[in-house]
Amino acid sequence: MKTPHGRQLRQLVFAISIVYLLGNVSAAQQLASQQPPPAWAFTVDPPASASSDKPAANTPQHVPHSSQTFTLAQIADLFTVPDWHPDAHPAMPAVVASGRKPDVIPCAYCHLPNGQGRPENASLAGLPAKYIVQQMAAFKSGTRQSSEPKLMPVTYMIGVAAHANDEEASTGAEYFSKLKPRPWIRVVESATVPRTHIAGWMLVADEPKVMEPIGNRIIETPENLELTELRDDTSDFIAYVPPGSLKRGKELVTKGGNGETMPCALCHGEDLRAKENVPSIAGRSPSYIVRQLYDMQIGTRGGAGTQQMQLPVLKLTMDDMLTIAAYLASLKP
Repeated sequence: MKTPHGRQLRQLVFAISIVYLLGNVSAAQQLASQQPPPAWAFTVDPPASASSDKPAANTPQHVPHSSQTFTLAQIADLFTVPDWHPDAHPAMPAVVASGRKPDVIPCAYCHLPNGQGRPENASLAGLPAKYIVQQMAAFKSGTRQSSEPKLMPVTYMIGVAAHANDEEASTGAEYFSKLKPRPWIRVVESATVPRTHIAGWMLVADEPKVMEPIGNRIIETPENLELTELRDDTSDFIAYVPPGSLKRGKELVTKGGNGETMPCALCHGEDLRAKENVPSIAGRSPSYIVRQLYDMQIGTRGGAGTQQMQLPVLKLTMDDMLTIAAYLASLKP
């Protein structure tokens, strides 16, 4: 009797997992409807408030290891990309560097010139170009949205996709696909974390510093808030996760958690760094990963490739999503 090997084995495991999960569809859908979007991942800015202690908008700003200068007004302008390190990446095409007024915001403003992105959006560096184009089409068609309607970064993305033409989408995708992702998130297991608030669509540590229990949350925040606010694309992030998250997440990601999901390598590759047109999930923002798992489970994220994710996310609890995201973020991108 021959035993299955390689691809045949993966297909067999996938088929068995589908049969197992399909028997629990109704229960899983009910579970999904009982989990509200976690505020720590779906970060919605509070109403703007005036501040008198901010520097003047024309004050020149500088960051380490850069000869470039930008004013706060330029940094706040959605159509001005603060490219602090122009020699560290290839020349940006127009749609990435300057966009097209008034409707197409330059890709690099949100996703940064090196494609690393921030917790409120996606890291695009090294993703397959075809995959990026497919996601643009999903935003444009309305099949990819957010479970939190007030999440402005997704609203911006829908607007850009609606107005970008096919050439712009393709050109931007090609640029980001050729960039090499680098380590961007330092994952730390900790029972206590700095108390944070939401500002700039991300979690920001309070001043003065006060510690509090982490609970069932991921607290992803800038390592250097000042540089991150200046949109320096060398300023990375730290993600605090509950103790035990990495061990539990590894069990779910690599083995499927005894039927709770299925091994991610079946589709995302043995190293989880992309396979054909399936994106890399290693070393990515845990806040972003949680949002995607939740949106796919609830049904607000659709489009190409999402159908294959419906069964893997079907039975996940919020704690499952948290530990999966924590483990993936801890991997080398």
